[in-house]
Amino acid sequence: MRLERYELKAERSFMVFEFVSEGPKGKIPKLVQFGETNLKGLYNLAFGDKDLTTGEIDDSIVSNNNDSSKVLATVVATVYAFTDKYPDVWIYAAGSSKSRTRLYRMGLTRHLAEIEEDFDLYGQRMGEWESFEKGVEYEAFLVQRKKT
Repeated sequence: MRLERYELKAERSFMVFEFVSEGPKGKIPKLVQFGETNLKGLYNLAFGDKDLTTGEIDDSIVSNNNDSSKVLATVVATVYAFTDKYPDVWIYAAGSSKSRTRLYRMGLTRHLAEIEEDFDLYGQRMGEWESFEKGVEYEAFLVQRKKT
């Protein structure tokens, strides 16, 4: 996708990415982390503000820095980078709250045509996975890079 996004810094493993959100509330450090799950080839995408004390992700803060589109585009850029390095993985993502999951769904819906060029995208509804469709409320998302 060719959306405006923030500059990323990645660890060598491409499992952790950092960037800085800039807006009316100042500069807010953000983290994106891909973590292995107990299922082979499935990674959890965790995202949120970087806690400057612990260095960990705090996914409960609502920053409201008036840059949500740019932030989400940056998170999507990490998915591209991660799947460039690990092309066969599946990535699981869900918001830390129902409203945050809805925000993610709205972003996915807005750019669905572009996403579907490169990824297979699924939504979880009532515990079942189905191909992502516009206008459907999902509990979580699953994505895998399309094979070239």
